Amino acid sequence: MKYNKVTKRIVDELVEICGAKNVTTDVEKMEAYSHDETSEEEYGHMPDAVITPTTAEQIAQVVKLANRERIPVTPRGAGSGLSGGCIPTLGGISISIEKMNKILEIDTDNMVVVCEAGIVTNEINENLKDKGIWFAGYPMSLQTCFLGGNIAENAGGGKAVKYGVTGRYVLGIELVTPQGDIVELGGKLAKDVTGYDLKQLVVGSEGTLGIVTKATIKLTALPTKMYDLLVLYKTPKDAIDAVAMMMSKGLTPTSAEFMDATAVKASCEYLNESLPYQDCGAMLLIEIDGNDAEQVESEAEAIGDMLLDGGYEGEGAIEVYVADNTTTMERVWSVRRNIAEAFKVQSPQQSLEDIVIPISRIPDMIPELDKISKKYDIQIPCYGHAGDGNLHATLVKNPKHTMEQWHELEPKALQDMYDVTHKLGGKISGEHGIGIKRKKNMALLMDPTEMKLCKAIKKAWDPNNIMNPGKMFDLEEVES
Repeated sequence: MKYNKVTKRIVDELVEICGAKNVTTDVEKMEAYSHDETSEEEYGHMPDAVITPTTAEQIAQVVKLANRERIPVTPRGAGSGLSGGCIPTLGGISISIEKMNKILEIDTDNMVVVCEAGIVTNEINENLKDKGIWFAGYPMSLQTCFLGGNIAENAGGGKAVKYGVTGRYVLGIELVTPQGDIVELGGKLAKDVTGYDLKQLVVGSEGTLGIVTKATIKLTALPTKMYDLLVLYKTPKDAIDAVAMMMSKGLTPTSAEFMDATAVKASCEYLNESLPYQDCGAMLLIEIDGNDAEQVESEAEAIGDMLLDGGYEGEGAIEVYVADNTTTMERVWSVRRNIAEAFKVQSPQQSLEDIVIPISRIPDMIPELDKISKKYDIQIPCYGHAGDGNLHATLVKNPKHTMEQWHELEPKALQDMYDVTHKLGGKISGEHGIGIKRKKNMALLMDPTEMKLCKAIKKAWDPNNIMNPGKMFDLEEVES
């Protein structure tokens, strides 16, 4: 398929639709829209034009223009993604929703909030907390990411064990389709089986099936009491075994985060933090919350005692530290949140992954990662949401290796990791998405019939293949 470039005539039409202040072709200004949090050197690509519309109607007109002229369109949220999903790999028009960032309605009678898709996710809860309600499906990057991006990736975070991921809370969306129509899918209804659930098809579609401009989000009561347990183990396997044991007994904490010693050490040094990591091989960060203070405290004590006692294949915990106030809880969570940033400082060349496997198979994954690490002489620190099987196993370049060696070893090590994940009944992405980064590997591991169905949906919704083309899979060879 051949796409056309954005000419001066097209730019003039974009200005007419969106206004001059919302359109730019300035290379310096567009650079920020040429990449996300993946390697800019490896994946970055400049758009031909960037627009920052303020209404769904403007977006719809631009998409119709793009269809008419066969110009690729790339939706963009905050650019905090980790799969290259918002990178304009074929040039064309980058559509940023950054100016569509308002809360439109807080409906406490129906326990929903209606927001524009460009709102920073954290701002939703900041505006709700005084009312004792919240949006519980937020991701770890809540202070930077946009709601629209969360929906596009079906983002999850540390609290997903108990509360689930973004898609659980999306009751309705306003969508600009790949052909430039505006449609309302869902709404404020708690139940709805009228036709296909198209809104949930859009959730996690990575901007390939349209641009979300507005969303109706389900709210829940804000928990008033919580405890965090920082649990130290001799080995990563002991910690992972403990998670599997805890979940098998029907205990569902709010969070069950895993960090191996390498990850904890890197983050503590980055933050100049002094957690007692020197004598342990791994840590668990477990959170329990609720609205009955005595019950939450009782559950925290019961889980802590169980983890200390062991009673499963691995050994019990070395120690359990309790964080029961805002200051200490922020200390331990800051270590978890900053692991990725810490490794960026140590080695900018890395591949942050988010494999997901059945919880019961996590203990089998840890030794396999160790084998891959030794095979390719690289570090693979591991951390992540062990309570739902989502692990961030990160390939980190050995400082002794040249860039040529890294570029040769990285794809081989990734393929080995994905192969093991597949054999253990898992998938290559639990929350970061496929984008361009994992597209080749997904094609190798996905059932051909499933891939065929995905492509059929894409072709039906986007016959000209202008909406975020080249992400997740290729419909056909393209020319640009």
